[in-house]
Amino acid sequence: MATTPSLPSNVPVLIAGGGPVGLTLAALLAHHGVSCLVLEADASWCEGSRAICLSRRSLEILGWVGADRPLRAKGLAWIGGRSYFRDAEVLHFEMPSDPAERFAPMVNIQQYYIEQYAHAAALRAGGVDVRWSTRVNAVRPQASGVDVDFQTENGCTRSIRADWLVACDGGRSTVREQLGLQLEGMQYEGRYVIVDIEQDTRRRVERLAWFDPPSNRGSTILMHRQPDNIWRIDYQLADHEDPVEAVKPENVLPRVQAHLDMIGETAPWKPLWISIYNAKCLTLPRYRDGRVLFAGDAAHLVPIFGVRGLNSGLDDAGNLAWKLSLVQQGHAGDTLLDSYSSERVLAARENIAFGAKSTEFMAPPNAGFALLREAALRLALVAPGVRSLINPRQTSPVEYVDSPLNQPDPGTAFAGGPRAGMPAPEARLRTSQGMGHLTEFFGSGFVALYFSNNPRLPQGVQRAADASRSGVAALRVVRISAQGTPDPRSVVDELGQAWQRYGAMEGTLYLVRPDGYVMGRWREAASMGIDIDRALERALKDLP
Repeated sequence: MATTPSLPSNVPVLIAGGGPVGLTLAALLAHHGVSCLVLEADASWCEGSRAICLSRRSLEILGWVGADRPLRAKGLAWIGGRSYFRDAEVLHFEMPSDPAERFAPMVNIQQYYIEQYAHAAALRAGGVDVRWSTRVNAVRPQASGVDVDFQTENGCTRSIRADWLVACDGGRSTVREQLGLQLEGMQYEGRYVIVDIEQDTRRRVERLAWFDPPSNRGSTILMHRQPDNIWRIDYQLADHEDPVEAVKPENVLPRVQAHLDMIGETAPWKPLWISIYNAKCLTLPRYRDGRVLFAGDAAHLVPIFGVRGLNSGLDDAGNLAWKLSLVQQGHAGDTLLDSYSSERVLAARENIAFGAKSTEFMAPPNAGFALLREAALRLALVAPGVRSLINPRQTSPVEYVDSPLNQPDPGTAFAGGPRAGMPAPEARLRTSQGMGHLTEFFGSGFVALYFSNNPRLPQGVQRAADASRSGVAALRVVRISAQGTPDPRSVVDELGQAWQRYGAMEGTLYLVRPDGYVMGRWREAASMGIDIDRALERALKDLP
């Protein structure tokens, strides 16, 4: 019989919670060269679909550790969406499709697959130890680390010291409770029953929504196709319905059958999973408490409408991993982790603001909101111009306005392109290996994008390209030319996408963070005497 390896007395990073955020963070930390221990109370990956919609940004993050390939092979890319008021269509939209993008705008896939692929990526990277059926019981912060008590599968209680503890242990976070921290915000009373069923279908992969459908009068119903012939169905309960009774199969299955009959899905089906949900708009005011950091649902709870929950958690992981790695490896002061908190709290508040608006439409909190929604839906029947108002805005990357990492804009006007604090745009390019994507350069270290047709780099850029970088975080210089032949240090923008999307001219320089966000930009790097190494030193070690 195989024995479980013993644990050391100290680990660099302990992650409480082995859900999709915790496992993705573990894989990213390992990718950056930091070992970690993951403790998960459940015996394995989750049951039921749970979070099912992955954004393009999330796929990019998972792509940094090679988890995107199985996700793309298994997942179902959205084509668009349709909404109905009773039995009349009031909205039809198509997801934007651009052949220059690596990933579809949105992909449906069950959460347990995301966890499985992130777990595999973590193990491939090495340095990750995942312990299932292991529950964190107590947390005792210290000046130089965190002492954590946990209960193993066989009931034994053990302790371990971690340099850093990251709480990814969900909405009922034990770590958060142990530290006496409270989420702030509001919770909505409206409840949705969530059902996974298995049924063969030929329908397109669209987000489907019905308001007051004949099959379930007074309710709102959402449907998403998932891999393996799975339908995810969410329907709203009336205020008077008992939530305990509402999830019993004898009450759920007739409602599902009535709706399937209404839309003409006649193939045999069977239920797989039933749960219940109500919308919450809550966040911690800070995601760092000494040597304890918070990510995912342990840090914030946002409504499902607009699919911001898991996607925002994966963005937490993408933001935190490189910063924690640099701090742990001595390349940055620990104040860099304060920027994780400020940036992701800002993102959570934006997600909550949009999520609250969507919730008030999808699950009206009172009669007044219900009346306004019905008026909007009735108007949409005859006035196409208002139909976009009934579509929940889908998740999108947040701009980190006023981030302490944003380098000052030198004042030289840019006609376009992303500012510091914005995600770096995608572009299709020719590389020395063939056609590729600009975002494939992100995810490991910093990247300097130098737009020039001259192979000679400015002195400050050349010095950064040649540096051994023993005292500064890894950086790669990529020259983007409009023509010519690519080589290991340069790519060719044959389609003109990169130059146009970055608002570049000859000599323009962008500095991109490891998480694919713009850190700084300069119109003419040569004439301005830009020293990239010094800019990194200021950002990583001189933060207030």
